[in-house]
Amino acid sequence: MATDIVSQLADSLATTGVEEGELSYKGQARKLNDSKSVEEIVKEIEDFEGLQALRLEGNTVGVEAAKAIAKALETKSQFKRCYWSDMFTGRLRSEIPPALNSLGDALMLAGAKLTVLDLSDNAFGPDGVKGIEQLLKSSSCYTLQELRLNNCGMGIGGGKILAASLIECHKKSNAEGTPLSLKVFVAGRNRLENDGATALAQAFQLIGSLEEIHMPQNGINHPGVTALATAVQHSPNLRTLNLNDNTFTDVGATAMAKALKHLQSIQVINFGDCLVRPVGATAIAKTISEGLPILKELNLSFGEITEEAALAVAQAVKNKKQLEKLDLNGNYLGEDGCKALKDYMEGMNMVDLLASLSDDEGEPGDEEDEEEDEDDDDEDDDGDGDEDDDDEELDEEEVEEEEEEEDEEDDEEEQDENAARMFFTPPSAPRPPDVSSFLSFPSPDKLLKLGAKRATLIEQQVDVTDARKTAEAFLKIASVYKDDNNEVKNAVLESVDALLRKVFSSSLQGYNFVSTLLVLLGLIKSEDKVKPVLVVEGHLQALEHAVRQDYFPKESVAVLEAFMSRNKALESCGSSRHKLLSTLQRTQSES
Repeated sequence: MATDIVSQLADSLATTGVEEGELSYKGQARKLNDSKSVEEIVKEIEDFEGLQALRLEGNTVGVEAAKAIAKALETKSQFKRCYWSDMFTGRLRSEIPPALNSLGDALMLAGAKLTVLDLSDNAFGPDGVKGIEQLLKSSSCYTLQELRLNNCGMGIGGGKILAASLIECHKKSNAEGTPLSLKVFVAGRNRLENDGATALAQAFQLIGSLEEIHMPQNGINHPGVTALATAVQHSPNLRTLNLNDNTFTDVGATAMAKALKHLQSIQVINFGDCLVRPVGATAIAKTISEGLPILKELNLSFGEITEEAALAVAQAVKNKKQLEKLDLNGNYLGEDGCKALKDYMEGMNMVDLLASLSDDEGEPGDEEDEEEDEDDDDEDDDGDGDEDDDDEELDEEEVEEEEEEEDEEDDEEEQDENAARMFFTPPSAPRPPDVSSFLSFPSPDKLLKLGAKRATLIEQQVDVTDARKTAEAFLKIASVYKDDNNEVKNAVLESVDALLRKVFSSSLQGYNFVSTLLVLLGLIKSEDKVKPVLVVEGHLQALEHAVRQDYFPKESVAVLEAFMSRNKALESCGSSRHKLLSTLQRTQSES
């Protein structure tokens, strides 16, 4: 009898869970193919008063089963937490979006206010993100605090859809006075790459409430890392930043070091296997030494860091009283470097906090020396002496000398031709239009004198990979805008269109341009202390035209609208500011 009671209690705990209002079928490996297979689950959902959470992890749910479960959820207005990771094992990818749509529609119909949405370990790709797109944009997600999408194979496309959904959610929730305050974002192993990461960076910058970001193993290189670095500065409460196994290099690591200066609440930094290199590690060490008082974990393993940089990192954590772990394994320290690091940590009475150095790669030159030794051993492996090899080397040298002589003759002929061109250029040849002069000292007259090809000439002159130069060029062109002079007005707008169409051909370029433009307009502050320009009405009039064009991304419209609506910096421009803001809001509502 006692055994039966214990068995019943165990079954009860397995299904109902231990958290308040939670119903759990976690890890039961049920094959839920149709409505009949979920009759028991549906009844328990319907009978559960005050249901707040449903765990379906470790089962496999088909479309019809999902519809039946969704129907039962339609009346659960107190529902808050979706633990739905690993619940589509063995399903066709085409089955997942309709299943997610059904569940999402039910939650919206119920008026649920979600705090947790976990769909990790469901390989649903970009189409799966479309399955939760409407849910993420709805009022059911205005209260969302944790979004977990680890190992879902979203790809670049899925990352962009997700970012746009979060931006839309923030915009709508902010309009109702309850802005989205997402705290935890998890999206590791999703192949987001630079464009996906850059799109999400726009959302992070706008939301500004994140406390944990986990995006390991996403194929992100320094452009995407730099975009994320710019974005995280706007999340002052960030405690955990995990970008393990992406590729920073010097550029990305230096950008991230600057960003960390703004994150004084950071506790866990995981840049392991990120190729931060000595320059990046030294920059990060400098930031740590100057702040980050509650740092607990620092992972800079497998980053090609040398002894000197590793010792700089060790010195930087000297006074971090809450430090629990420093990981510098798998770097280029060498035997002497490992000993020096351990001795230094020992001297600070912190050696117990140093992770193992068992996978150290040795000093940087060690591998090259080994390769040279192998080459020396293989130089004469034909077994018949050196004469043949010497003959071949002599033949090669003769051929090379002949080729060099021919190249020299060609060079001389080319120089003669160039000299002839220099001395015999017809005096009537027209001087090319001077774009540099216009961009240095812009005026309506100079713009018009660039001629009919002015838009092409400007677009060719401006390096759109340099966000600051591009944003400054846009503002200089826009500064000569004249609403009462159609010729000048059209010249400005044609030039703006050509330049921005090229800028937004890459989402990364577009993101960097918009971020820099916000700084120059005085809508956000820059860590590099870039001074805003004196804003004139032409700037806003040209921008109002640009946001109406098909090349201007809707995500960037949302970002501009958000910062303009909550910042009074441009009120001096009166009607132009009002017109731009109205256009931004209208464009948003149309999308």
